[in-house]
Amino acid sequence: MTEKITRINPEQLHQTPGYHHITVVEAGRTAYLAGQCPLDRNGDLVGAGSFEKQADQVIANALTALAAAGAEPSHVVRSVIYVRSDEQGDLGAVWRRLTESALGPVFTTASTLLGVAQLGFSGQLVELDLTVALPD
Repeated sequence: MTEKITRINPEQLHQTPGYHHITVVEAGRTAYLAGQCPLDRNGDLVGAGSFEKQADQVIANALTALAAAGAEPSHVVRSVIYVRSDEQGDLGAVWRRLTESALGPVFTTASTLLGVAQLGFSGQLVELDLTVALPD
């Protein structure tokens, strides 16, 4: 079966800054990546206090996880971005950092950006959850 991913933005819904409201997948296998955190290989937090540095580590970790699953950013069909902040400027800065990176194609699909009160690790500011339609 040839992988088929269709991304849709109905005219009746608002325009988006790059993501699609709907992603339809007709593929045989999926991968669900655990939330990618700003931790290095040793499990140490990277970029304490910096949304940008933590986003960069999350990007690196997500690219590694995708490659390990045999996937590329274009195979991602859903993303959820968690930012420990209630400031729209912080959320926007993380969104821009992610979308302007090598991970950018991930965010052309169905995506949700959330400001949250707490994440799993002390000092953690960013986390990324990805769902992938694996290529044949």
